[in-house]
Amino acid sequence: MNGVHDMGGLQGYGPVPIEANEPLFHGEWERRALGMTVAMGASGLWNIDLARSARESLPPLDYVQGPYYAIWIKALQKLLLERGLITTDELAQGKPITTPVTGVRVLQAAAVDAALAKGSPTDRPSTQAPRFAPGQRVRALNLNPQGHTRLPRYVRGHVGTVVLHHGNHVLPDQHVNKMLPPFDGTAEHLYTVVFDGTELWGPQAEAGHQVSVDAWESYLEAAPN
Repeated sequence: MNGVHDMGGLQGYGPVPIEANEPLFHGEWERRALGMTVAMGASGLWNIDLARSARESLPPLDYVQGPYYAIWIKALQKLLLERGLITTDELAQGKPITTPVTGVRVLQAAAVDAALAKGSPTDRPSTQAPRFAPGQRVRALNLNPQGHTRLPRYVRGHVGTVVLHHGNHVLPDQHVNKMLPPFDGTAEHLYTVVFDGTELWGPQAEAGHQVSVDAWESYLEAAPN
């Protein structure tokens, strides 16, 4: 999706403020926003790429005008409404009205540390050899998908060098189509590709600047060395 969320390389949004000794959260509500998102993610009713897609598909003004964690809250509300866990009236009134949905997996407080440490591994076995190897030159395809993708717009069509092969991992572009559990999807070889700044931004790029992007195999094609 070529949405407002894909802001890398864009201009006109003003400087990025850098706070000295910036706290993890700027208010208790931000801490709660992260906590609720993690807790509901553990319910098993959606996967990480569906959560990312929910944030990316918010109206553009919602995405750019509010604080970072406001985006998380609005995306969580969207997911909860879509799955019938809350109603619009409950959201408006800020309290439960209907009978709570049963059978939803609950992340208990005592299990949080273990759940976060475990994460949600995306590596999968593969019977196919990787197409690319470290040191090989590749070009990011000029893709314009309608849905979620992890290929940044600013690297599409540009040439970089593979520096790492991470094995076989679930492809987010397919994972996001799994609307109901069990969640899995097509897996592909995953690489880290380094792009020179001048390749991306032209001669005005900062000297020595490089950008590293994790790219799935279907995002790439071989390029001349």
